[in-house]
Amino acid sequence: MSNRQAEIAASLDVVPPFADEAALIHEIERRKAFIKQCLRNAGLKVLVLGISGGVDSLTAGRLAQLTVEELRSETSDNAYRFIAVRLPHGTQHDEQDAQDSLRFIRADEEDTVNISGSVQGLGEQVTHLQQLSEARRDFVTGNIKARIRMVAQFAIANANNGLVIGTDHAAEAVMGFFTKFGDGACDLAPLSGLVKGQVRAIARHLGAPEHLVMKTPTADLEELRPGKPDEEAHGVTYAEIDAFLHGQPVSEQAYASIVRTYDATRHKRELPLIP
Repeated sequence: MSNRQAEIAASLDVVPPFADEAALIHEIERRKAFIKQCLRNAGLKVLVLGISGGVDSLTAGRLAQLTVEELRSETSDNAYRFIAVRLPHGTQHDEQDAQDSLRFIRADEEDTVNISGSVQGLGEQVTHLQQLSEARRDFVTGNIKARIRMVAQFAIANANNGLVIGTDHAAEAVMGFFTKFGDGACDLAPLSGLVKGQVRAIARHLGAPEHLVMKTPTADLEELRPGKPDEEAHGVTYAEIDAFLHGQPVSEQAYASIVRTYDATRHKRELPLIP
């Protein structure tokens, strides 16, 4: 492991590879305990999470549901509950995967907020968008979608005196692969420190359908490139990112790309600049 690999892994609190199934189960229990403690510390009883159809929200959602079920059992307080929210922009091309995720999660409550009207309305009012090329406007609008989705989740959480869950994990954090103040905004991030393979392993252990566990990850924010794979945007694979974070050898190209992207996206992982 290079000094830079070790430094980056430490900064992201990367969880070492699971030694065996017992280690995986221990990590699941540790994360559920974390969610419980977050609710207790806040004095709140409701969790909210947007479900996209990808393995990250599927895993975080199932952990949230299992946690509130345990809290209800431990406290005899039925006020503990989890709200799973669908946040499509118009018609989502992989809506079936999202519905399959919801069936697996079995949330206490499901809600749907279609963000297309909000995104379009804001876009029409921001005249600076009209000055951009079509490709650049599509990219900026993608970030608007991510931020509107988080506005909706916080609105639902506020209305129910709850907390918003985020789905960021180490393999996305190292690449800065989230929208600042969009999907990067949340009250708690129970997948933090895990690499992509570990998120998949947890999902599989919890019994998630294999087509969702191994689904090609996509942020799906761009209209011109619907379903654009994360790995295409990264320029490296999740297998390479995971290996890098676990201190394993990777190609020179992958190493340079990950380090360069980590440095360039540092601002996304830090608090706002102050004097």
